[in-house]
Amino acid sequence: MAQQQDWLYGIHALTAVLEREPQRILELYIAKGRDDERLHKLINLARKEGISIQFCNKKVLDDKSKGESHQGVVARAYPAKVLTETDLDTIISQSAKPFLLVLDGVTDPHNLGAVLRSADAAGVDAVIVPKDKSASLNATVRKVACGAADVIPLIQVTNLARTLSELQEQQIWVVGTAGEARQSVFDCDMAGPVALVMGAEGKGMRRLTRERCDELIKLPMLGTVSSLNVSVATGICLYEIVRQRGA
Repeated sequence: MAQQQDWLYGIHALTAVLEREPQRILELYIAKGRDDERLHKLINLARKEGISIQFCNKKVLDDKSKGESHQGVVARAYPAKVLTETDLDTIISQSAKPFLLVLDGVTDPHNLGAVLRSADAAGVDAVIVPKDKSASLNATVRKVACGAADVIPLIQVTNLARTLSELQEQQIWVVGTAGEARQSVFDCDMAGPVALVMGAEGKGMRRLTRERCDELIKLPMLGTVSSLNVSVATGICLYEIVRQRGA
């Protein structure tokens, strides 16, 4: 059976793959006449690895990226390795004070990409998602993440509620965000080993996920809107944890 292949695009995303996993890239397609210093770096990386490069018109790239903004570069590639519970155990064992992000039901790839970018910037050790009811690590996610998707481990777990219980057994404090919570994110002690749980926009966390949380927190909403985009809310909560840890 032939191995599955993906289409990747975007300068940041493809540069990250070429720097860390060049063996995944099968072929690069570059826009004709594009003169960009970042693109030159990408081309040089590809040539160094002996990767085939084709220069073509914009319509060809538009077709291959299915209309997504590609910044003049598209690649045919093998998909990234899927990380599982075993990989999560290894990551936790290597951290003196684990800092984890759990996403329950974030299905929009643009949101997942933005969250991965914030998680990498905040120093999160791993992002955990359920195998179902979650956006997959596709080309859109990688492009929005600007390279972070190829740096920060994305762990897919079969049973999210069970995984949260296992984290608690390892003395990791599980903090969930919920609109009905009484405590503000700024009043919760998250300086130790912590797993921050973010729910889907609108629906929030699923019932079993909520029940596994040690503590529930919320962001103060002082204006007329009732909620924030999940990627924005995640960024605020992550950096409150960073602040508490004294970074």
